[in-house]
Amino acid sequence: MNKKTVKDIDVKGKKVLVRVDFNVPLSKENKGEIADDSRIKAAIPTIDYLLDQGSKVILMSHLGRPKGEANPEFSLKPVAEYLANIYADKFHFLPSDTVVDEEVKAGVEKLEDGELALLENTRYVAGETKNDPEFAKELASLADLYVNDAFGTSHRAHASNVGVASILPSAVGFLIEKEISLMGKALEAPEHPFVSILGGAKVSDKIGVIENLITKVDTILIGGGMAYTFLKAQGKEIGKSLLEEDKMDLSLSLIEKAKENGVEILLPVDVVVADEIKDGAETEIVDIDSIPADKEALDIGEKTAELFASKIKEAKTVVWNGPMGVFEIKEFANGTNQVAEALAQSDAVTIVGGGDSALAIENAGLKDKITHVSTGGGASLEFLEGKDLPGIAAIEDK
Repeated sequence: MNKKTVKDIDVKGKKVLVRVDFNVPLSKENKGEIADDSRIKAAIPTIDYLLDQGSKVILMSHLGRPKGEANPEFSLKPVAEYLANIYADKFHFLPSDTVVDEEVKAGVEKLEDGELALLENTRYVAGETKNDPEFAKELASLADLYVNDAFGTSHRAHASNVGVASILPSAVGFLIEKEISLMGKALEAPEHPFVSILGGAKVSDKIGVIENLITKVDTILIGGGMAYTFLKAQGKEIGKSLLEEDKMDLSLSLIEKAKENGVEILLPVDVVVADEIKDGAETEIVDIDSIPADKEALDIGEKTAELFASKIKEAKTVVWNGPMGVFEIKEFANGTNQVAEALAQSDAVTIVGGGDSALAIENAGLKDKITHVSTGGGASLEFLEGKDLPGIAAIEDK
């Protein structure tokens, strides 16, 4: 990785503005309670390093979509309470409806070395998502240095990443360093056999990933809603299953491209079908050639899960992005869970792209058995597509 990291810059006694990803899910039952703190935990190593080095740390993040105006529902207050529990009197919350104002500036000036502050939700200001230079200037005025450790928003060019990085000397934090070194190595110098598992609803979401991986992997396993467009394109009856009719030709050309590159593409051989998507739905497993016209396929079947697991077992590198079925509902979660289990039992380097696959790993309690679970859904998808992420590209090179 050729980007400067926090260890490449002198941070002692400096004010360091850190973009973190504290866009955490909040509990629906207890408003203001954090439902999953893994994103905060992922940022702690960078925060602790900076504090230990004697920096004054100023954290900024967004939460949800307040649409460019102050809205208490999207306040970072729950995160502030969480951080106050860890850092006690070293921590200061500096909330403002405009994110930066005179009071916030005064609060930052009062910070001692080894203390940290948290700003209010950056998306309270409309200029954040527009990468407005004026808002970037306001944020940058608070600090001497900038560190981006928010991988999950690095695929977006916003004021709090690209904007600030164009003004202040910059580096990436440990989380981004880990994300790009582990995923980068898997894509650039993988150990073979290299198996990619792709799922999720739509082929259109994964075209870029398939096209990028087709020259790198040995096997692509396709499940989820996207599989039925491939199957229909091959002349299979898919009943009421998800179909992107306008992507059928593309599916065939991707299969052709895989053949040319000596890459094996495996599609489901059996599926779980039901009349409707709901808890307690009546299901049955049918062979791929026997999907009833009036039913919908909503998960991969047992034989497919075993076939996929056997391919994962042989692999030395595995990248997984997207669930195998409607895994939020117990009746259609088995395929996704079995893939997660196969990854956990594998000796390979296993990388799970964020979003639904990461959630499935979390739900199954298997996170510590995976080499790397990405913290960014959209960002990891774009990374797997081989795209440059603007929030990282903007950081100074070593």
